[in-house]
Amino acid sequence: MALDTTTREGSVALVEDTRIVDVRRGDGSRTHALRLPGEIVALADAHRWRLSDIDLYAVASGPGSFTGLRIGIATIQGLASVHRRRVVGVPALEALAHLAGASLGVGAWIAAWMDAHRRDVFAALYRVTGDSPFSRVHLSEIEGPSVGSPAAVLARWRKLDPAFSATFVGDGAVLYEAVIVAESTGNSVAPLPELAGAIGLLAADRASEALAPSAIRPLYVRRPDAELARDEKLLTAKESSKDT
Repeated sequence: MALDTTTREGSVALVEDTRIVDVRRGDGSRTHALRLPGEIVALADAHRWRLSDIDLYAVASGPGSFTGLRIGIATIQGLASVHRRRVVGVPALEALAHLAGASLGVGAWIAAWMDAHRRDVFAALYRVTGDSPFSRVHLSEIEGPSVGSPAAVLARWRKLDPAFSATFVGDGAVLYEAVIVAESTGNSVAPLPELAGAIGLLAADRASEALAPSAIRPLYVRRPDAELARDEKLLTAKESSKDT
């Protein structure tokens, strides 16, 4: 079973061997905390799977919504702990790239963009290097997860290759499609997919790397807003004390 809570809707999937049995988008009108248990049980029941029969759990490790990541990881940790199973954490940007790259040829560039708010995107760049979709040999990471403005990210990647063009995927790519297409006529934006299925397929390929539930950690890339606000208040208070 695989879970993605990096976005408001997120998704949950069942995967068997190299096949996605079912993947369902979540109800974005309700919080993850309220709906996840019901959505997980409903999906398992629809296919007559008992949660105790699931032998591996997988979860998007980030980046994404701080609250969503914490709730998603905690949910999977709880299920895996109860049923004494192990967990694979899969970076969301990598899962997006694998979805977009499944139908692309060797050498193609894939840019995964997620909306990071504040007019920024979480971004990572990959290239197709093999013929086995959803395996480690299929993609090569050219630049790992980062955060920045769309223009700054594109300018940095343009330096890699003056003729750079890529397939962009993710809610950040959809949000900034106009910027992406204006940058190069060779750029394209892939449809926004449900991520949980890819997370499950990647986890199946990496089953030997599964960890104890307590060992899974979120990949934030950027510090939480609460920490930034706290530091700003401390700095303001310090400056005020100097003035007095």
